[in-house]
Formats: sequence, structure tokens, C-alpha cells
Amino acid sequence: MALRSMGGSFALAIVILYLLMSALFRSFKDSLLVLLALPLATVGSVVALWIINDGLKLIGKDLFQPMDLLTMIGFIILLGLVVNNAILLVHQTRSAERAGLERRAAVEQAVGLRLRPILMSTLTSIFGMLPLLLIPGPGTELYRGLAAVIVGGMCVSTAFTLILLPSLLRLGEGGRETVVARPVTAGA
Repeated sequence: MALRSMGGSFALAIVILYLLMSALFRSFKDSLLVLLALPLATVGSVVALWIINDGLKLIGKDLFQPMDLLTMIGFIILLGLVVNNAILLVHQTRSAERAGLERRAAVEQAVGLRLRPILMSTLTSIFGMLPLLLIPGPGTELYRGLAAVIVGGMCVSTAFTLILLPSLLRLGEGGRETVVARPVTAGA
């Protein structure tokens, strides 16, 4: 029952997030580009949970993290964390395009200007959750799933944001170029 309820909350959060970003960006396409980070972050989270549950058995550690309420809340928290970096890149790229830069130059400038803030916010989130994930102690099993979801999701989504998102931002680059035709002379 709780899993179904949290799944509904997750879907509602994605819809609200998409509508809010569409209103802010004034573009459905840019909002979809930002939301593309979510499935990849979810994959990273699931892999992190797998490592805790099954992967550590390979090295002799026997931990089990159930899909409990706090772990599911971690997925919802991850929604908000993951989109921040993508929003920074998309917004900076579109601002540079409005200022007159070609798309390629705008994407390169956005990555150059936003790389440090993206890495700072991501590493802060990851290193802030690592003690909950790695340090054993009384009560840490409660928050281990939440930390695993956030750490795994942030690692994968950051790679997406810095590698794949700039490529996706440049996809429509050829369509923006205008071709100036030579004047046709009557005698030719």
C-alpha cells in the first residue's frame, strides 16, 4: 500500500515539476531536457541499492536495505536535487543564445560557467550523505537507503548533466542557421 502511495506521489511530483519548469522556461522541450536526468538518476539509485543489498555480499559484508518508506522518500528528494544542475545548464545556454551567441558557443559557455557550481552542489550533496551510507552505528540502517538513493542518483545524474545534456542541447543547432540567398539577376 505504501509503495503504491509513494509511486503516486512520485508521479505527481514529476507532473508538477514539469508544469512548473514549462512555465518558467516557456518551453516544453527545455523542460523535457531537464526531466531526462530523472530516469538516469533512478537507475543510479537502483544500482546503489543493489550494491548495498547484493554487491557487498561479494566482499563478505552482509547488509540488507529494504525498500522502506525512507528509501522511497529518498527518490522524491532526488527529484528536486537532480533537476537543479540540468536547470542551470539549460537556463545558461538559453540566456547566451538570447544574447546572440550561436548554439554551440552558448552550450560551451554554459558548461564552462556552470561546471564549478554544478560540481560544488553535487559533491556537497554526495559527501553530506556518505556518513549515513558508510558509517555503521545504531539507527544508521534507518537512513542507509535514503543515503544510497541520493548518492547513487546524484553520481549518475551529474555525469548525464555534464556529458549527455550538452549534446542534447546542441541537437537542433543545424536548424537555427539561416541561409542568405544570392540575388538573382534577370540576365542570368
